[in-house]
Amino acid sequence: MAIEIQGITKLYGEQKALDNVSFSVQNGSIVGLLGPNGAGKSTLMKIITCFLPPTEGTVLVNDFDIHQQDIEVKKRVGYLPEHNPLYLEMYVREYLEFVAHIYRLPKVKKRVEEIIDITGLGIEQHKKIQALSKGYRQRIGLAQALIHDPEVLILDEPTSGLDPNQLLDIRTLIKEIGKTKTILFSTHIMQEVEALCDRVVIIDKGKIVADDQTRKVMQLSESKETIVVQLNGNINISKFEHLTGVQSVEAIGNHSWEITLNEEADISEEIFLLAKNEDLKVISLFAKEGSLENVFHQLTK
Repeated sequence: MAIEIQGITKLYGEQKALDNVSFSVQNGSIVGLLGPNGAGKSTLMKIITCFLPPTEGTVLVNDFDIHQQDIEVKKRVGYLPEHNPLYLEMYVREYLEFVAHIYRLPKVKKRVEEIIDITGLGIEQHKKIQALSKGYRQRIGLAQALIHDPEVLILDEPTSGLDPNQLLDIRTLIKEIGKTKTILFSTHIMQEVEALCDRVVIIDKGKIVADDQTRKVMQLSESKETIVVQLNGNINISKFEHLTGVQSVEAIGNHSWEITLNEEADISEEIFLLAKNEDLKVISLFAKEGSLENVFHQLTK
């Protein structure tokens, strides 16, 4: 396992920020850590990266213990905190060389050149950091997290505050990095999790309330089942409304309709029979997956 979190509890005085949290992250996976503000996500990330000691429990990163082997853990972890701390008066290349020297890397200039290429900073490398957009500052944050070639990346809200174009750029970059690294990252953007993550861990009030493959977590939604049907021609919408258990029907174009049911039911046979009676054919018929956002609200509200 790349990360093994074992019974982590964190107290701030009387407040319990984390309550006996345990889970593991496999090598080469991208895991989304979700939860409302104050749920304990950032605290857990700071514990994994040795910035904060737990009250109880421990974490192993590639079998190195955060209590006994914190230097070895830091060598293997790249960390981008929520509030990306940068020296704004430094130039991009100057800053990355500074970080590389902290890690005592050999061939610093070569490694900086490589990381600038990986993170797409080439066009901005001779500017001061304070002159860059937030999107490029996030790229610099990713670059400093990657500079020592860690096996594990911990990213706390890496796309917070970015515009749609910047968000897409950083999301694409994370996906590319995820081909060779283990990534644990937190975000409030559910579409980002659905697009990037193999697995989702949801924390609420310091406790894990869901932990499974992204697709399976989405299926926890308690919302009414919706099916999508496409025919090879048009049909009066009222024909669907008279089928068993149908609550509502919405035309979505291209001879397709979304049908919401009052309760879980299988009306596929009725739809095929209806199509046959109308001298039409069913092109596609499938159940619409539950929304991760709905599941998040249900588990944390």
